[in-house]
Amino acid sequence: MVNVQTNSAISVDCVIFGFDGVNLKALLVRRRASDPLYDDNELKLPGAMIRENETLPEAASRVSEGATGLKDLYLKQTSIFSDPSRVDEAELKWICRYHGINTDRVVTVGYYALVKLDQGLLRHTLRMGGLWVNVDEIHGLIMDHMDILSDALTVLQKDILWSPIAFQMLPKKFTVRQLQNLLEAVFGIEIDNRNFRKKLFSSGILLETDEMEKHVSHKPARLYMLNKSAFGKKELTKKLHFVASWL
Repeated sequence: MVNVQTNSAISVDCVIFGFDGVNLKALLVRRRASDPLYDDNELKLPGAMIRENETLPEAASRVSEGATGLKDLYLKQTSIFSDPSRVDEAELKWICRYHGINTDRVVTVGYYALVKLDQGLLRHTLRMGGLWVNVDEIHGLIMDHMDILSDALTVLQKDILWSPIAFQMLPKKFTVRQLQNLLEAVFGIEIDNRNFRKKLFSSGILLETDEMEKHVSHKPARLYMLNKSAFGKKELTKKLHFVASWL
């Protein structure tokens, strides 16, 4: 067995966002150790101490892949959380005992990842003991993980205005309603449907397919795809910001 040297003062914590068609969700995990000081059911973000032979992005990729079973996720660094008191004395003792390290503080670097919530992913995270929880219903995470989650959501909101990353959480073919639902969930607002559709279709962002929704109880809606080939990245971000100008 290869001995893996862990850095004793730096960690990464990942906010993994997914969308179920209605709600924006984040993946939470339980504390992975039996300890009389703590409840094993306490929830936290997926995270880990970094290894001495890896970069921060490599550590974040390792954590997100371990939590989801997926490689090459869209992953972005958010903020560094370095408050000396972010980990209290009891929590620090647990971290040192669990990881076999000796440190007086832990600085963590936040990341967010975006996934499509399909059945394969849901089965994997269930086997791993993970929970997909509506972001607006998450409360009381350990340490400063609520701050890390809130910060990641703020960064995601800004990024969506200037890049096509929202489509990372949608199926390859999606309805206009699904896209609108996603934006409403991310920003916590209600969007005027008529105005949104008007701006969306005039922007040229969407490519209409000849397919309709299947296995739905309502009238099937048209499916669309992101029209990446119609314009360059600079023009795409301009168009996306135009569509989101109702904020």
